[in-house]
Amino acid sequence: MRKRQVVVRREEPQRSVRSVKYGECQKNHAANVGGYAVDGCREFMASGGEGTTAALTCAACGCHRNFHKRQVETEVVCECSSPPSIGT
Repeated sequence: MRKRQVVVRREEPQRSVRSVKYGECQKNHAANVGGYAVDGCREFMASGGEGTTAALTCAACGCHRNFHKRQVETEVVCECSSPPSIGT
């Protein structure tokens, strides 16, 4: 009887880096009069430092951060020691 040796290769988990950026303001400033108008603020700029309540208010237009278009960029980071084999 022969002994078998089984080698299990574990895939290294891929890590992803996400960065969130807030773009143009989408708040309808004329909603209370039945119209539609935005103020033209192109990008969210925090009024205060990270971790404060002022960090959620835009310095340019005064709106809350939720009114700005959220843009999520995801980058997959792989620290592989060898290239993946294809077709085997």
